[in-house]
Amino acid sequence: MNLATHRKTVEFVLDNLVWLMLIVVLAAFSATIPDFFQLGIFVNIIESSTFVGVMAIGLAIVIIAGNMDLSVESVAALTAMVTGILFSNRGIGLGYSFTPEWLVLPISLLLSLVVGGILGFTNGWLVVRLKMNAFIVTLASYIWVRGLVVAMSGGRSAQDLTPSLRVIGIETFGYIPLIAWIAIVSFAIFTFIMAKTPFGRHVTMIGGNAVATFRAGIAVDRLIVVTFVLAGAIAGMAGWLLAIRTSGATANLGVGMLFQAFAAVVIGGVSLKGGIGQLPGVYAGVLLLHTIQTAINLMGLPAHYTQVILGGLVLAAVLLDTVKHSIRLRLA
Repeated sequence: MNLATHRKTVEFVLDNLVWLMLIVVLAAFSATIPDFFQLGIFVNIIESSTFVGVMAIGLAIVIIAGNMDLSVESVAALTAMVTGILFSNRGIGLGYSFTPEWLVLPISLLLSLVVGGILGFTNGWLVVRLKMNAFIVTLASYIWVRGLVVAMSGGRSAQDLTPSLRVIGIETFGYIPLIAWIAIVSFAIFTFIMAKTPFGRHVTMIGGNAVATFRAGIAVDRLIVVTFVLAGAIAGMAGWLLAIRTSGATANLGVGMLFQAFAAVVIGGVSLKGGIGQLPGVYAGVLLLHTIQTAINLMGLPAHYTQVILGGLVLAAVLLDTVKHSIRLRLA
């Protein structure tokens, strides 16, 4: 085996290690936990991973570009609350509808994308134009946007979304819920964008070496802002899906999803150093986390075991990222 082939083989193994981990975990749980190996359990894993999975797409893109966005959870909560208030019929819901009624679907989605995109643009503008630290900017956004959600709710909830929205949360296609298909299609679309388009290649280049990318004539600042806009808009869609699944919104909706999304991104092989990562690996990371959560529930273990395992997986993933970086340096 020549050096080039050896390098490609090692890179393939490093990029797809999370899929091997997922297969091993599924096989182990299927062999040791009664009633785990059944279609309903696997469908439940896919469905429960929808919201964190969609959120993780935008977060992964920002990290691949060499930045960080801690605001995605709060952005999702805000768009869920906006959807709940405008299109729910009970609680603080205003129950707005359109004629024909199916227009509620695209209008509510567009509104969520716009709200999320505006918040993402704000983060990106502060990072690029004012040269503020992305971690601090998005941490501040995480705090104030969640505060805005609480203020909008007034301690109450919005309940009972209009039927044209609820249908997405309950209908299935090929045994898989429609909301899960939305996540799968979103991963497929952005996988293509990141792997096969100039935008994706340029974003990866920025994360690898922003100075060299700028010297190559690529609009680095503009693309960084676009990654934040995408992260915000995608988080907005995650919030929209979450509101649909719960048929409304509460002030604490989605709490903890940021840490799950971050864990999935890291476990999925996206390097915190930027410039390295593939979205299929992120989806595998999401499935791995929810497989473990499902197994814990089936075994009747306390919920805090999930947090312990999640923290351990994140530490292991960061360590693995360091090891993989060292391996890549030796192969370069």
